[in-house]
Amino acid sequence: MSLPADVSTVQLAADFDRWDEVLALVMRAFAFMDGVIDPPSSAHRLTVENLRARALEETAFLALKENEIVGCVFILKRADELYVGKLAVEPVLQGQGIGKQLMQAVEDLARSHNRTAIELQTRIELTGNHAAFARLGFRETERTAHKGYERPTSITMRKAFS
Repeated sequence: MSLPADVSTVQLAADFDRWDEVLALVMRAFAFMDGVIDPPSSAHRLTVENLRARALEETAFLALKENEIVGCVFILKRADELYVGKLAVEPVLQGQGIGKQLMQAVEDLARSHNRTAIELQTRIELTGNHAAFARLGFRETERTAHKGYERPTSITMRKAFS
């Protein structure tokens, strides 16, 4: 599926000042997880201030439809790979290729910085996410538990480049 022609992907500019819109987008995109995942999503701890601080240490891409923010992804550069943090797409636009386009921007960034892989985590309960990332070439590498949990709560997935 290709990205809608009216949606563009851009790297977050240094002078970006629309953090309230990014926070609102993430909260809308992650709302379906409430009551589904345990422990609750870390998205509930996000604020405008910590998103702004996160962007100082991470790279971020936005998906824009006209001037509306309809998707975002945050990427942490590690020694050998990139780690994908919050990936969010406007709920009414999900399934139209926006998330795939954002992940392509992450892959392009990884390759341009000579990283060997992209890594991310998704919750055990979110089987649709597991399948979506598998279609993008990610494979499960590990299951981990959040602090205080004896059972696995997250799946680590990795896409390696040859």
